[in-house]
Amino acid sequence: MIKKNKALLWVAISTALFTLLFNNQWMGLNVLLFESLIFGILYYSKQINLKNKNIVFITLAYFITALAVVFVNSTLAIFINILICFIAIGILIFPEAKSLTTSMQLSFYNIFTSQSNALYNISNLNKDKKESSSKFRRIRIFLIPIVIIIIFLIIYSNSNPVFENIISNIIDSVNKFLNNLFKYIDLDLSIIIILGLLSSNIIFFRKSDSDIEMNDKNSSDFLQRIRKRVSRQLNLNSLTNELKAAIFLLAILNIIILILNTIDIYWVWFNFSWDGALLKQFVHEGTYLLILSIIISIIIVLYYFRGNLNFYRNNLWLKRLSYAWLMQNAILAISVGIRNYWYIYYYSLAYKRIAVIVFLILTLYGLYTVYQKVKDKKSAFYLIRSNLRFTVLMLVISSLFNWDTIIARYNFSQSHRAYVHFDFLASLSYKALPYLEKPLAELTAIEKHQNNTFPLTRGLYIDAIEYKNRIEIKKTDFKKQWESKSILSWNYPEYIAYQKLFNTNK
Repeated sequence: MIKKNKALLWVAISTALFTLLFNNQWMGLNVLLFESLIFGILYYSKQINLKNKNIVFITLAYFITALAVVFVNSTLAIFINILICFIAIGILIFPEAKSLTTSMQLSFYNIFTSQSNALYNISNLNKDKKESSSKFRRIRIFLIPIVIIIIFLIIYSNSNPVFENIISNIIDSVNKFLNNLFKYIDLDLSIIIILGLLSSNIIFFRKSDSDIEMNDKNSSDFLQRIRKRVSRQLNLNSLTNELKAAIFLLAILNIIILILNTIDIYWVWFNFSWDGALLKQFVHEGTYLLILSIIISIIIVLYYFRGNLNFYRNNLWLKRLSYAWLMQNAILAISVGIRNYWYIYYYSLAYKRIAVIVFLILTLYGLYTVYQKVKDKKSAFYLIRSNLRFTVLMLVISSLFNWDTIIARYNFSQSHRAYVHFDFLASLSYKALPYLEKPLAELTAIEKHQNNTFPLTRGLYIDAIEYKNRIEIKKTDFKKQWESKSILSWNYPEYIAYQKLFNTNK
């Protein structure tokens, strides 16, 4: 934590930088510039210790996603960059955190407490500490009465038409005053300044929570055996009965999922034959089943391996059945992956189909961590910690791909056998335009092929002519927008797209 005066100085500098870089700008090079400058300030003021492994992890993710905003410039990259910045605040508050869950809790807590902390410091900059603290408490005391007054004004207004008319007149007068005031105020600039100030307060007026930190410190990856003060015979009977129930349940569940997996392996893996159907139900049902199965498997394992059953010497068959159950869920995940493969094979790439692949990777890793939990007597804290970190890592990696361009190039390259969804492709971002623009003759040929190969889709979506018109309009809009951007909004994929589409010297 930094001293009050220095914190106020850094907030002022950060807010000014935020305003200069983002006012009337798109997200692009300005994100990398701003985040690099903030990192420089934090490093210069010795708020970052690069010897800490959590700091190193989040710093790498921080700069990778900032670079992704410039060189991929997707909504996903921007969202993940914001998420990483959010987590980074929690790590700055408590660098020794064992889990990203702790960092996220501290970040969320800090969103609100940092603003009150900043307000307290700004309003009492040159005042005696005791006096300022007392005054700040008095101000907060009046907040509750004000809220109560507003509630009763609403109640009385709804119950009495005359009173409602008086309140409405007062509100109208206030609105007129504010409208006149805003005529002389740049609203967009004001919003950017406020966002910059609030964000800067979050960074430089960070505030921790001792309870959240203590929970993290007391957490462990390994379970501790708890010996209950009851009759040993009674305790053993209870564990034995619970063990028998668990073995019975997992045995039946393994048989059921074995039947399902056998059908999928025969039908989906080796003998799949497309009959011209749309395949939506074919993939979606499998995905929902997978989600349900994984949730059930995790709940069951966590329940039966929550306590002393982990240490019961006769739990070998329970462990074996649990391993089989987890392995069969992994096979189910692979089956859904193959379903998704056939969906892509016949109906090309789309966001959700890519998301299914990412989800399956996360699922397989999640099953592996549950296996580790059972084998090594690990805790639920270990599961959450490991899976959250892996999820963040997968999100960072996924932000590095220009999915719109990948989708556009792949889908048109497979038009000889896979369905080309003109509606969907026309909705892709500007950076994919060079790969979306096709001669009308080629588009007409694709449409003719699709009407013959995919008769169920005929008339459901736009035709080749409408697609061509939408792309031409999109090109015009892109040209106008790109030429109006400043260097601060520059991003690589749109720069390349503009050069391919409009550079006469190419």
